[in-house]
Amino acid sequence: MADLAALTAALLVALSLGRPAIALLRRYGCRQHVRDDGPESHLDKAGTPTMGGVIIIIAFIVAAAISGAFAAGLGAGPLLVIALTLAFGLIGFVDDYAIIKHQRSLGLRAREKLALQFAVAAGFLYLLRVVGLVNLVALVPFSKHLWSLGWWYYPLAALFIVFTSNSVNITDGLDGLAAGLAAIAGIAIAVIATAQGQPGLSALCFGLAGACLGFLWFNAHPARVFMGDTGSLALGAALAGTAIVLKAELLVLVIGVIFYVEALSVIAQVASFRLTGKRILRMSPLHHHFELSGWPEPQIVVRMWLIGGVIGWGAVVAERYLLS
Repeated sequence: MADLAALTAALLVALSLGRPAIALLRRYGCRQHVRDDGPESHLDKAGTPTMGGVIIIIAFIVAAAISGAFAAGLGAGPLLVIALTLAFGLIGFVDDYAIIKHQRSLGLRAREKLALQFAVAAGFLYLLRVVGLVNLVALVPFSKHLWSLGWWYYPLAALFIVFTSNSVNITDGLDGLAAGLAAIAGIAIAVIATAQGQPGLSALCFGLAGACLGFLWFNAHPARVFMGDTGSLALGAALAGTAIVLKAELLVLVIGVIFYVEALSVIAQVASFRLTGKRILRMSPLHHHFELSGWPEPQIVVRMWLIGGVIGWGAVVAERYLLS
């Protein structure tokens, strides 16, 4: 019941907030600045309201409050995931604000952003340890084997949070792509949480999915609003934080495969150019490569949704079947 209530509430809140939020963002000049070195087709996106991630975050918080009421409280794990999500959303908000203020396509410096992200991730892991929710092992997907990491777990878990958050951010380059994939991943992780007897986390993930689906009404091609770093960094942090509490970090690497492939495509492109002077893609991240190869934007988005959905849901089904 809490799951359905969270998903429905988040969906309705996002749908209700869409139009007034877009009008407000437009009124205060919160408009997208397009990279000069991006695809020419994206120049038409300049001026579209951004920072729409606030719609997702508000809908997510409302869903969390409703699911908490149904469950008579969310518990320490879900509350810390909410705090992590809000903190990363705030970092994204500051970054978006810097872009708008300085009228350029780059906000915070990479070092500043990463320093803030790692600090927040470290704080999240510390608080998890305080409440006794940290286990220094990783559960190997599709098996009952536990990979003991010892104290290495902490830096690796922090890296996982930051990498996941930035992977969603990198993926957010086409209309509806990141929001759709986040909804798919959210529902998949909710299934895992339900199987583990974690109703609070399950409701949170359903709420996250509902918020993304409601946002998609306005973000689908042609997008009327973009989520900005405010939304994408928060979404990635929410998925990673939930995975850590569930001990499903490695499984989420499979569920969110498109996010990580997109991020790795950027790393591979930069490494190849610096080492050999040649690019392996027409443009990174990967979705831009497909654009420059002649694929229409909606086609790329839908195909990535399909691939992400099939792989993600296949991973969840395989996990439950092999462990049953």
